[in-house]
Amino acid sequence: MAIPSYTTTPVEEIPKIRDGLKRAFRTGKTKPIQFRKQQLLALAYLVKDNVALFQEALAADLGRSDTESSVLEIGGTLSEAMGAYHSVAKWAKPDHPPWSFNWFTMKPTIRKEPKGAVLIISPFNYPMWLLLGPLAGAIAAGNACVLKPSELTPAFSALVADLAPKYLDPELYTVINGAIPETTKILELQWDHILYTGSSRVASIVLTAAAKTLSPVTTELGGKSPAVIDPDCDLALSAKRLMWGKVANAGQTCVAPDYVLVPKPFVDKFIGACKDVLKEFFPDGAASSNSFSRIVSPSHFARIKGLLDRTHGQVAYGGATDAEKKFIEPTIVTGVGHDDSLMGEEIFGPVLPIVGVDDLDEAIEFINSRDHPLALYVFSSNSSFKSKVVENTQSGSVVINDTLIQAAAEGLPFGGIGPSGAGAHTGKFTFDTFTHLRATLDNPRFTEYFVWPRYPPYTEKKAKSFASLVFPSVPARTAVGAKRA
Repeated sequence: MAIPSYTTTPVEEIPKIRDGLKRAFRTGKTKPIQFRKQQLLALAYLVKDNVALFQEALAADLGRSDTESSVLEIGGTLSEAMGAYHSVAKWAKPDHPPWSFNWFTMKPTIRKEPKGAVLIISPFNYPMWLLLGPLAGAIAAGNACVLKPSELTPAFSALVADLAPKYLDPELYTVINGAIPETTKILELQWDHILYTGSSRVASIVLTAAAKTLSPVTTELGGKSPAVIDPDCDLALSAKRLMWGKVANAGQTCVAPDYVLVPKPFVDKFIGACKDVLKEFFPDGAASSNSFSRIVSPSHFARIKGLLDRTHGQVAYGGATDAEKKFIEPTIVTGVGHDDSLMGEEIFGPVLPIVGVDDLDEAIEFINSRDHPLALYVFSSNSSFKSKVVENTQSGSVVINDTLIQAAAEGLPFGGIGPSGAGAHTGKFTFDTFTHLRATLDNPRFTEYFVWPRYPPYTEKKAKSFASLVFPSVPARTAVGAKRA
């Protein structure tokens, strides 16, 4: 099978698609757990049956090797589908709050109900994992779903649009392809939940549009994720793990280490270790390596090259570019200040600025003076050093002595904080994102014996009778050192 040509969805069809999904959802078809499991298994086979085609599409769009696509996306997407398949019955079971004398007779229950017709907008950098991975959670939660992949990955987007109706129920799950006009029309519509992954600039557009329809939104945005280096680390291994996180997918990863904070006396030694790693990764240079991806588009290439051209730092390694091939060599830049071009925005490419600091306190202050990042990395063998960084910073996640792996770790949420995103996904967290927690009570007749004081007319007797039910006991002030006003 050849990868089909990329075609956009007619704008006038988009409201009809959304309305069709809402009608299909209202039939109740998605509610049975068995149906959800059937669709999750179908999603797993959509991936499994077409691994070679997905590898081909991702190579066409991103210049990515088959091995890297399998490691970074395809395996993780299949794991998301199968994890949801095996767990959906447990996830969807109703919960009950802790036993309470006041409420137990009313059988308080938290039902896990689907939200309805939801929308997933995914970026170009991990087009498969950030589209089909969340879809697994949306299916498990019992929703109908529109998938909007990036127009910057036309081969993948065309392929997934072609495969989806062959594997999944087309009345409930569909792909809309297009760019700004199509996305604008999508966002004019009300959705029962939106999961958007991408840039902060576009997120502000998505959130503004969603506010007009009161559509709830989860965002996963990125930002400048720092790495903090302690001279007391396994230098060779730290450099290898750090540089892998930087050059994977040519640095086009939302949790890639964006810059490195290194004690000034240790900078040269650290850069030397990073150079050794890059020579090991790409013995004949990254330009001729089939293990190094390319930048997704000419405009993204020009943006990254512009940041590199304007830096006041010194290129310690790399720096070569080729606009025709959208190639930017893995590059290390030293002597970078806080106001440098490389520090003004997320780089999203294989350029690594090195920021020298006097001590750990300065590194922490530097991190805290900027927006909360999606990820923070610490390389150290010293438990006190690790603890000090973690306890005195904020970020979506923290990884010690490695990079990128938090996105694949089972049972952990993947998401940001503040400007780097709101909410989380992967595994059960995706299920929770697309699930409405519906509180239910069933109040029997005999409780009138206890609740009769709530009805007017109110009297002192009723007030005293009801006080024992509505006012909880409070410990003495001395128990917690509380002060009297």
